[in-house]
Amino acid sequence: MANAPRRLEILAPLSGVLVPLDSVPDPVFAQKMVGDGVSLDPTSALVLAPMPGKVVQLHDAHHALTISGGGVDLLIHVGIDTVQLRGAGFTPLVAKGDSVAAGQPLLSFDADLVAGRSKSLLTQIVVANMEGVSSVSAARGSAAGGLVEAGRDVVLTIELPARAEAGAEPDAAGREAVFSRPVAIPNAAGLHARPAAMLAAEAKRYSADVRLLRGTDEVNAKSVVAILGLSLKKGDEVRLRATGADASIALAALEELVAQGCGENPDDVPGEAPLEPAAPAAPGRGHKVRAEGEYEGVAASPGLAVGRVLQYRQGEFIVPEEGEGAVKELDKLENALRAARIQVDDLRRQSGDSPRAQILAAHHELLDDPDLTGLATAGLEGGKSAAFAWREAFACYAARLEALDNPLLRERAGDIRDVGRRVLGLLAGAAPGPVVTQAETILIAHELSPSDTAALDRTKVLGFCTATGGGTSHVAILARSLGIPAICGIDEEALNLPDGTLVVLDGAAGVLKRDPGEAELAQARARMAEQSARREAELAAAGDDARTADGQRIEVAANVRNGKEAREAAEAGGEGVGLLRSEFLFDKRDSAPDEEEQFNAYAEVAKAFGPGRRVVIRTLDVGGDKPLSYIPLPREDNPFLGIRGVRVSLERPDLFRVQLRAILRTAPLCGLNVMFPMIAGVDELREARAYLDEERAALGINAPVKVGVMIEVPSAAVLAEVLAPEADFFSIGSNDLTQYTLAMDRGHPRLAKQADALHPAVLRLVGMAAGAAKRHGKWTGVCGGVASDVAAVPVLIGLGVEELSVSVPAIPAVKAAVARFTLAQCRELAQEVLKLSTATEVRARLARLAQ
Repeated sequence: MANAPRRLEILAPLSGVLVPLDSVPDPVFAQKMVGDGVSLDPTSALVLAPMPGKVVQLHDAHHALTISGGGVDLLIHVGIDTVQLRGAGFTPLVAKGDSVAAGQPLLSFDADLVAGRSKSLLTQIVVANMEGVSSVSAARGSAAGGLVEAGRDVVLTIELPARAEAGAEPDAAGREAVFSRPVAIPNAAGLHARPAAMLAAEAKRYSADVRLLRGTDEVNAKSVVAILGLSLKKGDEVRLRATGADASIALAALEELVAQGCGENPDDVPGEAPLEPAAPAAPGRGHKVRAEGEYEGVAASPGLAVGRVLQYRQGEFIVPEEGEGAVKELDKLENALRAARIQVDDLRRQSGDSPRAQILAAHHELLDDPDLTGLATAGLEGGKSAAFAWREAFACYAARLEALDNPLLRERAGDIRDVGRRVLGLLAGAAPGPVVTQAETILIAHELSPSDTAALDRTKVLGFCTATGGGTSHVAILARSLGIPAICGIDEEALNLPDGTLVVLDGAAGVLKRDPGEAELAQARARMAEQSARREAELAAAGDDARTADGQRIEVAANVRNGKEAREAAEAGGEGVGLLRSEFLFDKRDSAPDEEEQFNAYAEVAKAFGPGRRVVIRTLDVGGDKPLSYIPLPREDNPFLGIRGVRVSLERPDLFRVQLRAILRTAPLCGLNVMFPMIAGVDELREARAYLDEERAALGINAPVKVGVMIEVPSAAVLAEVLAPEADFFSIGSNDLTQYTLAMDRGHPRLAKQADALHPAVLRLVGMAAGAAKRHGKWTGVCGGVASDVAAVPVLIGLGVEELSVSVPAIPAVKAAVARFTLAQCRELAQEVLKLSTATEVRARLARLAQ
C-alpha cells in the first residue's frame, strides 16, 4: 500500500511584508532558476530557522545559507546583490554542519548598512530541490502584501511525495538521488575539452556525487575524460544526477552552467581562425597525394618556409610491469601526479595569458581527473607498477577518444597522451627530452604534443607537419600563436620522407612540396625575402611618429588587455593605448575584482607609456553573449540586442562605481580617457557620465579626464551630431558596428565572410561619425579589427579618422601604411570607395593600390 504524501510548513525567517518571487529584481530568483518560494521585505534583522534541519551551506559572504531537512533543501538569501558586500554587515550565528531547531537564530545583519550598500533588502525563501517536491504554495493567510511575524507565521506549504519503499537511490547517509531537468547542449562544437573541464571543475566544488546522463549512458561529472567520452554534440539532451548533502545546490549550479555553454559562448567554435585565408584542404588522413611530389593536409598555421625534413619520433619509456606492492606504488603515483601539477602550474605562470596557458589549464584538470587516476589505481591492485598502470590508463583513454566520431574530441587524445607522458617520465625517473633539431628544419611527426610544440627552437624549426590533428587542435593554436607555419593531418606518406629532403611548406595552402625545382625555390625564396624585408623596414621605422606622406599626424595606438601587452605595445612602437579591454580582469573568476586590484591592473598599463600618453580604458563590456557567473542576467533570445555593454554597468551601479573609482585613480599616471561601450543614445551617455562625475568629485581628482563614446551601434553614428557636444572623442568599434549595420553575425559560419567592415554602408557611418566629431573639435579613432587591416588604413584616414588602435603585432605595418599616402590621396580614395556598391568592390579597388 502506497504511503501518503507528506506536507511541510515553512515559518517566516524574518518579520515583514511578503512579496511574490517573480517580482524580485533579480532574474535568477524571479525566473525561479534556483527554485520556487516567496520573497519577504523585512522589518526585523535576525534571521530565524524556518524549519528544523541541518545547515548544509553557509556562503562565505554570510548573506545566504541552506537548511536541509525532511527531504527539502531551503535556501534563505538576504538581500539582492549582497554577495558584493563580502560579509560586511552580516554576523553568522551557526556554522555549516550545525543541526538547528525551528525558530533558532541563524544570522543577524545591520539593516541600515546592508540597505545602504545593496540593491534591496528583499529576502528570498526558496526550495532549492524542486525535483524532490510535489508542489510549493503560499500558506493560507500569507498572501503577497501581508504582514508576517518571524518564527510564528507559516509562509510556505510544501507537498512532498510519499516516501519511496523501493527503487530509491540513497547515499551512505540515506539521502535519495536528485535529478536535474533535461538540458540541451548549446555549444556549437559540442562538449569538447574546455567546456568539459569547466563542468568537471565546477562539479568538484561540491561534496555530492554528480553524474552526467545521456539516455542510458552515465559518467562521472567530475571527470573531464569521462565527459569527453560521451562525445556530446550540440542539441544532445542530458540530465545531471546528484547524491549527497549538497546535491540540490550542486544541481542548480551545474544545470545552469551546462545550459549556458560551460563558460563558452554557445555559438563559438573552438580554436582560432587562420591568420590569413587558407585554401580548402581535404580533411582526415590517408587522402591521395595532391600532385607529383606534393602532400596535402589541413592548413593549421599560415606562412611559407623552405627547409630540410627531420622526422621526429617520440621515444618510449621502459617501465617494469610488476610493482612492489599496492601501497608503495600508490605513493609513487601520487608523488608523480603532485610533481606534474607543480610543473604544469609553473609553465602556466610563465605563459601569461597566451593560448598555451589555456591548454596547460586543461592539462591540470586532466591530472586531477578521477576516472583517469581511478583506472590507474585499479591497476595497482592487480600487482602492476605505478608506471605500468598509469601508461595503460592514459593509453586506454586516449584510444577511447580517438574512436569517437567527433573530430574535436579525437584531437584531445593528444592532450591525454601529453599529460600521460609527463607523469610517466616522472615515474620512470626521466622526463622526455626536448625535440633535437638542426638549422632550417621542417619537422615531420606522426604527432606533436602541445608541450613538444611550445618547446620548439624557433631559430632552427622553420615549420612542421603532423599526420594527426586539425585546424582546431591545441598544436595548431600554439603554432599560430608562435608564428610557425604548420600543416596538420598531412598524408601519412610524408612520414616516409627521408631526413634531409628539401621541401617547401605552405602553411596557408596546407601543402608540402618535396624536391622543388630551381624555379619553384626561387619563387618561394623571393616571396619570403620580400615579406622579411618589408617586416624589417617596418620594424626599423616603428619608433617614429606615424605621419602621412605630407606630414599629417595620425596616432597609432594599441588594443591591450593588461600591463604585459601594454609594455609589448610600447616596445613595438605603439604611441599609447587606444583600447584597454577591462573585461579580461573580470573574466574567469567567481567574484568581481575589488577597487585595489583593478587600480593596480590599470596603473600597470598606464605606467607602460607614462604621463601625457593617451590611455583609453573601456568600462566593463559584457552581456548575454559574454556573461560573467557573478553577474546573473536573464536568458535572451538575442543577447547581442539585450543587456550588454554600458547597459550592464547602469543596471549594476555598485560594480560600475567601483570600476570608475579604480580607473579615475590612474589619471595622474597617464593621459586618461574613459570610454563607454554600446552607447545607443545621449541618455545613456549622460547617465554614465553622471556616475563618473560623482566619483571624480568624491575622489577629488583634478587631473584631466576625457570621456568618450564607443561608436558600435548604428544609432550612435546617426546621432553623432548630438553626441559630439557631450563627448570628448569617438572610437569606432568596427566589429559590432559591422554586424549591427549589415544584420550579419560576425561569427556565423555562412555569413561571416560577408560581414566586412569595408562595406560602403559601414564606411558611410564611420565618415558620418568622424565628420560630426570634427565639426565639434573632437577626434575620432578606430579600435575595431579593420584598424589593423593595412589595406583599410588610407580609407579610414580619408574619412576623418585620426587614431588607429590596432593589435600589437600590427603596429609596425599600420605605421608604414600611414606613411604611403598623402592626406589628399586618402580623402580622394575615401570619396571614391563610398560610391561603390559592395565590400568586394571596395577591396578590389584597394588591392589595385598594392600593385
